[in-house]
Amino acid sequence: MALASSTPTALSGRLVTESGIIDDGVLRWDGTRVVEAGPSAGAPGGRQLPEGYLILPGLIDLHCHGGGGGDFTSGSGDDVELAARHLHRAGSTTVLASTCAAPLEELEAAFERLATAAEAGLVAGIHAEGPFLSKERNGAHDTAFLLLPTQEDVARLVAAGRGHLASMTYAPELPGSDVLVYELVMHGVIPSIGHTDSSTEETTAALDLINEELASTGFAGFSGRPTATHLFNAMPAIHHRSPGPVPLLLQRARAGEIAVELIADNVHLHPETVRMAFTIAGSENICLVSDSTAAAGCTSGVFRLGRSEVAVVDGSAVLTATGALAGGAGSLLDVVRCTVEAGVGIVDAVRSATAVPASVLGLADELGALRSGLRADAVVVTPDLELAGVLRGGVWIRPLED
Repeated sequence: MALASSTPTALSGRLVTESGIIDDGVLRWDGTRVVEAGPSAGAPGGRQLPEGYLILPGLIDLHCHGGGGGDFTSGSGDDVELAARHLHRAGSTTVLASTCAAPLEELEAAFERLATAAEAGLVAGIHAEGPFLSKERNGAHDTAFLLLPTQEDVARLVAAGRGHLASMTYAPELPGSDVLVYELVMHGVIPSIGHTDSSTEETTAALDLINEELASTGFAGFSGRPTATHLFNAMPAIHHRSPGPVPLLLQRARAGEIAVELIADNVHLHPETVRMAFTIAGSENICLVSDSTAAAGCTSGVFRLGRSEVAVVDGSAVLTATGALAGGAGSLLDVVRCTVEAGVGIVDAVRSATAVPASVLGLADELGALRSGLRADAVVVTPDLELAGVLRGGVWIRPLED
């Protein structure tokens, strides 16, 4: 079915809202803001979408290293803009720009560039994946650049972010991690447990410390609860006599104390693992993420991930030097689609890619839902959850097809 080529300020179709799907719905916006999102009640609803098409809130990706050929760690300011705009057009209308382990002076320079991008509205902030990670669970991070945390080094990175450092992944078993948590919380940065070889006991102590610091400092940052970076990946596997951090993190997520990331792309996690995580933790405590690299959206070529090189092989982003998995090759919408195919309901999957990350960022009154007063961000998809159009701030950055 062909769609009219006019630019609408209203759409009619199936709305995916926080509470369910509205089959005969309408989304209206005025400028950058939603003014109506709900049942059409028979009133004219602007542009009518084809049967079965869905209108989702703009997706929010808390963990992405780049896309469209641009890398957030090593790229220039132009590369950062290239990556951000690619991710926006792919349906992630709000992103945290993730960095990977690199020499501190290079990370400081990357943070400066990303802070400028945040001030221009291209990214919502910075997620530092390291450099305070376990060398035993380094994943694609170069162990030569992994450090033990010190107050001085953490303070350097916080300062370089100019108030835009939103979260930092760290391994809680490392000496100095207590100081890191204190420094992060004092500056409004979310501590995120990940790339860790920690035991259940060490993870318990870390979460207790984070919650204690959050309570005692009156946390004035992006969120009121910590996160876990790509749960299951770069962590010890569950063993019946040595369960490691995963079961505890799932239980604490279920209690609402932490939000856990899942790279549910059928590469990083098996569909059964995804279903299990949603069953235990609940969609309201899960953030779907892409972990995308500069290779995302590209079918061939060699791309940067910090100082390393990555390429797409059989749909996966891998290090060219070793063949090791090195982040995602797709978009957050791809992750949502895989999550639904794994048996998770579409309302739950969309919630974990919109409302939950918005809450983590402290932006639930601005983003993450189709609701009057929020920013007019929406993703139009086919019945098979293939991308058909992207609205960001009331502007079609990926126009609906004619």
